[in-house]
Amino acid sequence: QVQLVESGGGLVQAGGSLRLSCTASETIFNLNAMGWYRQAPGKQRELVASIRRGGSTMYADFARGRFTISRDNAKNTMYLQMNDLKSEDTAVYYCAAPVPFPMYWGQGTQVTISS
Repeated sequence: QVQLVESGGGLVQAGGSLRLSCTASETIFNLNAMGWYRQAPGKQRELVASIRRGGSTMYADFARGRFTISRDNAKNTMYLQMNDLKSEDTAVYYCAAPVPFPMYWGQGTQVTISS
């Protein structure tokens, strides 16, 4: 079964941290690049960060320096460590593959930052 399952969202105060996880079926995980997207209310979905099988990464400007994307190929799992969270980071976060033209999406996990 081809699927992506996210976990780890929640409610945190500004300045706090969260780690999101995305477990993928092997078919998806073997695609070259996976990534995290987010969609805030009333806004378009945007790419947060992506990572290739070899480990090279790319970050949106708003994520660079605060967020870290990683993957554990043995566990078919991708992570997004988010630090120094701000109210504008409030959104539904999705994992997706392949980047930059995803065919597969997770169900999304809500991240809410309280000020």
